[in-house]
Amino acid sequence: MSLLLNSLGHETILGIAQAAGAIALCLAVVLLCRWFGVRAGREAAISLARGLMQMTVVGVVLALLLHGNVLIGLLILLIMAVAAAVTASSRLPEIPDALLLSFFAIASGAAVVIVAMLAMRALQSDVAILVPVGSMIIANAMNACAQAAERFKSEVTAHVGQIEAGLALGADPAATVAPFVQRAVYASLLPRLDMLKSLGLVWIPGVMAGMMVSGVNPLYAGIYQFVVVTMILASSGIAGLFITLLLRSRAFTPAAQLTLREQISTKRH
Repeated sequence: MSLLLNSLGHETILGIAQAAGAIALCLAVVLLCRWFGVRAGREAAISLARGLMQMTVVGVVLALLLHGNVLIGLLILLIMAVAAAVTASSRLPEIPDALLLSFFAIASGAAVVIVAMLAMRALQSDVAILVPVGSMIIANAMNACAQAAERFKSEVTAHVGQIEAGLALGADPAATVAPFVQRAVYASLLPRLDMLKSLGLVWIPGVMAGMMVSGVNPLYAGIYQFVVVTMILASSGIAGLFITLLLRSRAFTPAAQLTLREQISTKRH
C-alpha cells in the first residue's frame, strides 16, 4: 500500500482527496435542488465524471507535451474546439448541421482572438502557455455560442405568430427576427460583460494569481489579466454573433417561410 502511495505521489493523493470533497459538495447541492423539484442529478453526475476524467487526461498530455512547438499547441486547441462544438451543438438537436455551425462559430471567435494575442505578444507560442490561455478563450466562445443559439431558438419559437405576420405583410425575413438576433447576442455577452465589470473587485482570476505567485510584477499581472478577459469578451462576441446569424439563415426557406418551428415540431412528434 505504501509503495502505491509513493508511486502516485503525495500531491496526487491530496488532489484526489480534494476532488472527492468537491464532488461530495456538488452532489449535496444537487440533492438540495432535487428537494425543490429541480432534477439535474443525472447530468450533474455525468458532468462531474467527465470533467474529472478529462482534466486528468489533459494533465497527463500536457506533462508529455510541455515543451512542444506551436504546431502541437494549435493541434491541441483544434481538438478542444471540436469538443466544444460537440458540447454546444448538443443543445440544438433539431437544427440541421448544428455541429458544423457550432464549430465554425467557436473556431472563428477563438482563432481571431488567439492570432491577435500572438501578434501582440500577449500570448506565447509555448504549449505550457498557449494551451491553457487558448482553452479559456475556446471555453468562453463555446458558452457564448450555446447561450446565443438557445436564446435565439427560444425567441423565434415563442414569437412564431409575430414573425409570420411580418412575413405575410412582405417584410424581409431578416427584419422579422432582427430583435431576436439582438437579444440572443446580448444574452451571450452579458456574463462576460459582468465578468469584466467585476474584475479585481469581486474576483481575482487564476492567471493573475499564478503570475504573482511566480514572481511577476503585480501591476503587469493585473494588466495582463485584463487583456485576457477582454479577449474572452471578443471571442464570445464573435462566436455568439456568428452562430445567431447562421441560425437565422437556417430559420427560413428560400421562399421566406419560417422552418424553425416546423423542425422542432417534427422532432417532438
